[in-house]
Amino acid sequence: MKSLPELFSNNEKWRHEIEQQHPGFFKALGEQQSPEYLWIGCADSRVPANEVVGLMPGELFVHRNVANLVNHTDLNLLSVLQFAVDVLKVKHIMVVGHYGCGGVKASMEDAPHGLIDNWLRQVRELYLRNRKNLAELPDDQARLDKMCELNVARQVINVSNTTVVQEAWRRDQPLTIHGWIYGIGDGCLRDLDIQIQGNQELRTLEADEYGSCSS
Repeated sequence: MKSLPELFSNNEKWRHEIEQQHPGFFKALGEQQSPEYLWIGCADSRVPANEVVGLMPGELFVHRNVANLVNHTDLNLLSVLQFAVDVLKVKHIMVVGHYGCGGVKASMEDAPHGLIDNWLRQVRELYLRNRKNLAELPDDQARLDKMCELNVARQVINVSNTTVVQEAWRRDQPLTIHGWIYGIGDGCLRDLDIQIQGNQELRTLEADEYGSCSS
C-alpha cells in the first residue's frame, strides 16, 4: 500500500490530463530535453517555476534553494549551471526572487537563526552595506521588498561572474542573464530591468550596485 496515496492519485490524474491534451507528450519527453531557459529561484513552495511562466515539463531547467542564492562554493548549483550552459545550451538564465522572502528577512534580523545563517551570510553582508539607505524607506515591508530586489541583482552579478558563464561569453555563446522578482500576493512576475549579455553590461551593474551602497 502506497504511503501518501493522494499524491499518487494526483499524479495519475495529471498524467492522463497531459496525455489527453498532448498525445505522445511523455514519449517525446523521455527521448530528450531541450529547454532554452534556466530558472534559479527560491525553494519557497509558493513559487512554482513552470506554472509561473506557463511552461510545460521539459521547457524549463530549474535550480532552487533558500533565497535564490548563487554561491561560488555551491557545487550543486555550479553543476546545474554547467550542465545547462555547456550541454543543454540554454540561451537565458533567470534569477528569480520573490517579495516577502523568508531567507532575506532572516538576513536582516539582528538575531541568530542557526545553521541557515551560514548560507545567508552573503545576503546579510549585502543588507549591512545597504542598511543606511534602506532605513530611509517608510516601513519594514518596503525595506524587505527592496532587499529582495537587491538580492536578485547581487545574484545576477554572482552568476555572471562564474567560470561557466564567463567561458560561454568568451566563446561567443548566446547567453543572457535576467533579474526578475515574483509577487506571491498577486501572482505577478516583474522584470527588474536587469539583463546582462556580456562583461560590459556586467561591469555597469556592479558599478551601479557599488554606487547605491556608497550613497
